[in-house]
Amino acid sequence: MCWRVLDNAGHAVRFATPDGRPAAADDMMLTGRGLDPWGAIPLLRNFPLIGLLMRANRDARQAYAGMILDPNYLAPQRWDAVDASAFDGLLLPGGHRARGMRDYLESDILQRLVAGFFDEEKPVAAICHGVLLAARSVSTHTMHSVLWGYQTTALTWAFENSAWSVARFTRFWDPNYYRTYLERDGQPRGFMSVQQEVTRALARAEDFRDVPKGDPHHRRKTSGLVRDSMDDETPAFVVRDRNYVSARWPGDAHTFAKIFAGMLK
Repeated sequence: MCWRVLDNAGHAVRFATPDGRPAAADDMMLTGRGLDPWGAIPLLRNFPLIGLLMRANRDARQAYAGMILDPNYLAPQRWDAVDASAFDGLLLPGGHRARGMRDYLESDILQRLVAGFFDEEKPVAAICHGVLLAARSVSTHTMHSVLWGYQTTALTWAFENSAWSVARFTRFWDPNYYRTYLERDGQPRGFMSVQQEVTRALARAEDFRDVPKGDPHHRRKTSGLVRDSMDDETPAFVVRDRNYVSARWPGDAHTFAKIFAGMLK
């Protein structure tokens, strides 16, 4: 979705992957197959029900179909080959699940790259787990997280816990599908959630922003059932602080990408 918004706004979008080969989205989130209680059964998994509600929506699926045909998508750079000076801004996408996401979140190469963009005060956008990568990136100027002193949002514990709870029923054989990191013995519930780890990296706990109770569209923004569109920003919650913009989940993606597009000059 972010690719389509940026491309339509006239920005040239480049991609980077660990090995310089094109990435691929999680097929379950595109098709919904595998997200039902019968999702592990070879033939029955082809008839998703709950999966149709949990998968990416039509806008996102159509945008993905267009993105994977983009010549730049088909020829990404390796992470270790990215020259930050050649780019005007950086977008950190999200995702979930330990497989695939941990390499991204724990990459020293990416953390240094992110820190470089922040230290040069270039526009940076981060959504969902992408905010966690930013939170783990340490500024060479302050020796704190690059988000120290910034206000941000990210995947909230309410959203992460809700998806996790659903998966414990719908994917009972793989109940942690929606969790990238799990709590260890002695850690309170949610300690390793995106929201709590990001909050620990901030200068003040209150710098982590969530939808205010008095927001006139609070229910639409927090239900996890309504997503924004190019024409309707009311379900979205996006936080911009100077050269940095953040969002929670795919339901914020249109608004998030539009704001980031406007930050690029």
